[in-house]
Amino acid sequence: MNSILVAAIVFGSALGGVLVGMFVRRLLPDEYLQHETKETIRLATALIATMAALVLGLLVSAAKSSFDEETSGFRQLALNAVLLDRTLAQFGEDARPARDQLKRTIAQTVDSLWPDDPAESSRIDDAKITAEGSALIDALRGLSPHDESQRALKAQTLQLSSELMRDRWRLSQGNEESLPAPFLVVLAFWLAVLFGSFGLFAPRNALAFAALLVCAASVAGAVFLIVDLDQPFDGLVKVSSSSLRDALSKLGQ
Repeated sequence: MNSILVAAIVFGSALGGVLVGMFVRRLLPDEYLQHETKETIRLATALIATMAALVLGLLVSAAKSSFDEETSGFRQLALNAVLLDRTLAQFGEDARPARDQLKRTIAQTVDSLWPDDPAESSRIDDAKITAEGSALIDALRGLSPHDESQRALKAQTLQLSSELMRDRWRLSQGNEESLPAPFLVVLAFWLAVLFGSFGLFAPRNALAFAALLVCAASVAGAVFLIVDLDQPFDGLVKVSSSSLRDALSKLGQ
């Protein structure tokens, strides 16, 4: 879902509502614009405004929380990768192939999720990452401990690798868009009706129109943030790769 396109549609709906409201006002006879009629319309639109404000506020908060969870998930993934590498280092030189494979797995993850060309970006459940992860598990299972200490270290590496796999699949669930299109359509309709009422009673001058224009842009900006944060790898606001890149620089040392 293109966040800029969705925001543009919402902005167009709000602005269209203003223009329709101004046009309808010119067609209505004076008896339709009496005080009682205005109050009734204002009460009705106040309910819509309250619902729209609550929904926008909750969605912004939920989208930000989801984005923060994704960021935290990658930090945990990086931490487990470094811990696994340190545990393998304690195992000895026999674990060098497994350490190299771990580094290749993390490097493949970084290259797939944050490539030099943004158009080539893929998901964390990409087949290349899966293949490198499977090779890592095979390398860990192939370790041959010679004493009790190494047996304990091997068990620990397998546990940490399980944590890595769990973190990865948990993060893959966050790639799914959680905002259904019908929901956004209803929200755009609410805003169109609301801004239509603004245009119906707004004075015909440039300042009033500019104020409504800024208000429509602000609401569209809020929708942009909601949709963009819901797509941590596809939008303009993306999850940072710093935690995994920092972990990658420490692996194998």
